[in-house]
Amino acid sequence: MAGNSGFRGKLYRDDGLVLRVQKLGESDRIITLLTRHHGRIRAVAKGVRRTTSKFGGRLEPFGHVDVQLLEGRSLDVISQVEGVDLFGRRFLEDYSRYTVASAIVETAERLTPVEQEPSLRLFQLTVGAMRALAVAEHACSLVLDAYLLRAMSSAGWAPALRECAVCGTAGPHRGFSIAAGGAVCPDCRPPGAAHPAPATIDLMTALMDGDWAVADAAPGVHQREASGLVAAHLQWHLERSLRSLPLVDREERGQLRGLGKERS
Repeated sequence: MAGNSGFRGKLYRDDGLVLRVQKLGESDRIITLLTRHHGRIRAVAKGVRRTTSKFGGRLEPFGHVDVQLLEGRSLDVISQVEGVDLFGRRFLEDYSRYTVASAIVETAERLTPVEQEPSLRLFQLTVGAMRALAVAEHACSLVLDAYLLRAMSSAGWAPALRECAVCGTAGPHRGFSIAAGGAVCPDCRPPGAAHPAPATIDLMTALMDGDWAVADAAPGVHQREASGLVAAHLQWHLERSLRSLPLVDREERGQLRGLGKERS
């Protein structure tokens, strides 16, 4: 079209969490952000890899930033950025919190497959999880599982915990089937269903509800069992594994592999 040569996009402003950064050319980066009003966006930050860049240090993973962007043909361009809370600086040298943060932002990116589709609830959950990791008030594995459960709820994938996922009969139920959608009663329990301890289901319910008094007091054995169920449930719905999840230093990885057999 003749008018395209003079294309000038409009400026807009939003706050967002940096999910990922990628090198572009010799001095630029592509920044993936989960924003409050515009959902997930990818934008070019020009010259941020130069030592003279004024805002390169603010565009690092896990940072909450306020950005001004210029609409572009394929990718928008970041023209201004201010740090709101650069959470990552508080745990970049802490392996446990860093890997949990990596799993959280990967999940956020996977749950927003359409760019610029608003997802306010997920944005709030993701920023809240980063803040919880930064202040280190709770075990980072609990923060991860609480985030995953609530993010799945936001996506419509919440596991049934208080009733049978198949028939709706009120629980508690001892069976748990990833394929069926969560807790299952004896009549609906399929072959290969897991049999978690009742305290494990109680912990998952507490994490979903934000009952940190119960969650923080849960014994490690139930935390690990809950982590395996939560991770398996998420990856079932995503239909492929999260790259960052195996890096999280938790003991439930064996449980996760066992639960995955139910799918085959």
